[in-house]
Amino acid sequence: MKRGDIYWADLKPRSGSEQSGRRPCIVISHDAFNQVPNWRSIIVVPLSTSKVQAKRGPTAILLPKGSANLKQSSVALCHQVTTLDRSKLTQPVGTLPKNLVYQIENGIKAALDLS
Repeated sequence: MKRGDIYWADLKPRSGSEQSGRRPCIVISHDAFNQVPNWRSIIVVPLSTSKVQAKRGPTAILLPKGSANLKQSSVALCHQVTTLDRSKLTQPVGTLPKNLVYQIENGIKAALDLS
């Protein structure tokens, strides 16, 4: 498991406007954490296929169909960064190319107002 990998995840329970249910998520936590089996927390960005979500500005990063084996175009919701127990990541989908990981990093910076 490494940064930029996409996994299917079970995002339950959630509340309010948080993304929930079974959906792909991008691993964004540092690989030093991701490679430690006893480190159970993984930081992810959930994906959506909603056209409404795609209009959320610089924190919604478009991922074209086929990126990391995605079956349809998706949106990385960088304003919904969350931490999950790694047991919630159930099935690997693929790995994003570095240019898309860089765009997601910029989306997270925009969401958190980081320079």
